[in-house]
Amino acid sequence: MDFLKSAFELLSAGPICDTCLGRRFARLGESLSNSERGRALRVLWAMSRGTTAEEPERCWVCNGAFREAERYAARALELVEGYEFETFLFGVHLSPYHEAVEIFLKERFPSPWAEPFQRDMNRALGRAFEELLAREGGAARVDFRYPHVRFTVDLWKGDVEVYVAPAYFYGRYRKLVRGIPQTHWPCRECGGKGCPRCNYTGKMYPTSVEELILPAFLEACGGEGGHLHGAGREDVDARMLGRGRPFVVEVERPRKRKVDLEAIAERINREAAGRVEVLDLRPAPPDLVRKVKDLKARKRYRALVEISEPVDEERFREALKRLLGEIRQRTPTRVRHRRADLVRVRRVHEVSGKLLSPTKAEVEILCDGGLYVKELISGDSGGTRPSLSELLGTEARVVELDVLEVLDDL
Repeated sequence: MDFLKSAFELLSAGPICDTCLGRRFARLGESLSNSERGRALRVLWAMSRGTTAEEPERCWVCNGAFREAERYAARALELVEGYEFETFLFGVHLSPYHEAVEIFLKERFPSPWAEPFQRDMNRALGRAFEELLAREGGAARVDFRYPHVRFTVDLWKGDVEVYVAPAYFYGRYRKLVRGIPQTHWPCRECGGKGCPRCNYTGKMYPTSVEELILPAFLEACGGEGGHLHGAGREDVDARMLGRGRPFVVEVERPRKRKVDLEAIAERINREAAGRVEVLDLRPAPPDLVRKVKDLKARKRYRALVEISEPVDEERFREALKRLLGEIRQRTPTRVRHRRADLVRVRRVHEVSGKLLSPTKAEVEILCDGGLYVKELISGDSGGTRPSLSELLGTEARVVELDVLEVLDDL
């Protein structure tokens, strides 16, 4: 049998532990561990030679790494003391010695049944970690996709590093006042260092939606930092009403992951004092951040519009009717310094409105995400076509803007 011949050649090459021997034949004997495979092969080899089947004290392949698995696992457990987690994962950085041995084995003792050393070592570390955790009355499971804690064992340095994954929470926020940006906005003059323009705060605005929401999450989770990821953002001078805008809060290095979200919402809403409200809080998977940030939901707006010269009802309604459909919009002048200068095609799906006076109107618009509504009204010197200004034949501008609804399916 070819695999026996290969196993006997490997056993003859020098002292090798049962685990490293068995790993070279990992695809044989489905219900066996590598250690059990190696033990079975060693017994057969000993029987053929009429010798004892003692496992050697040292192994030239792993250089004793598997004997150190429990020590590494114990160090990993120390590193996450005080952290709440339900899932984990181990990874291994090979030493130059182990890398060289892996290459040598493939060249000198090729085996179609082998598995990589790292995979076997990761499994041994995970098993040792679970056993140590169980002794302390805890439990956790391996998660290859989104582990709460991820350990890296460096076989060259003989040490362990840990990465504590962020905790994520979904919700919606309502911004009930104007003059608050979504996230911290560093002063344009000093870049956040502090100067007379920003009254030495380093900020363009005293607070933000993020700054009103994040502290309650950080305190509840014992986190070391965090971010608010919104599904788009309204202008600083616009309100976000209705059901609110979807967001995900990311809490870095959280000590707690199971938190009282009702209490967090109550605290935010109380301390924000009518400026911001949160609702529908729930735990979120990490991939929801990307979904939220990439969301292209339709949005409904209400705009208070000033018109430079008087218009009558018929002229106003005809202009609104012609605003329906495809809009070609160049990146607005006001954001061109931070956005790519492109022409985007968006659609207005519904539009209605009423004249409050011959020079003032209220307009409600349902449009694609990414359409700049202020420029839809003003035309931005021809950058947006058609626009209400163009269709009225006179200048119009938004003086107040509210987001009434974000039509998402999150």
